[in-house]
Amino acid sequence: MKTVTKMATRLTRLGRQRAVSLLLVILMVSLNGAQGHSKHSVGASHGAAGSQAWSSLQQSMLAMHSAMSSVHSTGNDDEDFVGLMLPHHQAALDMARVELTHGRDPQMRRLAQEIIADQESEIELMKLWLSQKEAGKLPTSAAKDQ
Repeated sequence: MKTVTKMATRLTRLGRQRAVSLLLVILMVSLNGAQGHSKHSVGASHGAAGSQAWSSLQQSMLAMHSAMSSVHSTGNDDEDFVGLMLPHHQAALDMARVELTHGRDPQMRRLAQEIIADQESEIELMKLWLSQKEAGKLPTSAAKDQ
């Protein structure tokens, strides 16, 4: 448990954005490792207390991968970035909510609360940007280059 606390402290020092990215990478690597080494159902090797949380975390990741895989390039780098980031941020929200429901460590629960606040505001910003782009209220890239 001390290792987790030390890791959380280090992640907090890195800043919330880096911490979220790093946590997602760690989770994706661990999920890929678990899928590669086990043919069992989700949560089958975990105790009853952990299986619901683990299953929810995996469902969040699977939903993110599915949503990101369905995004097709628009030819606009900014729009493609937003298209991929929306499901990525939604997965972070979903996972943070799982932590608040099942997690016990005060530092991780606080991190989850901060992730929710940050990701929700960033999702709103990206959706606003998309709506402004669709309404033609954003400058074109050609206008920016001049």
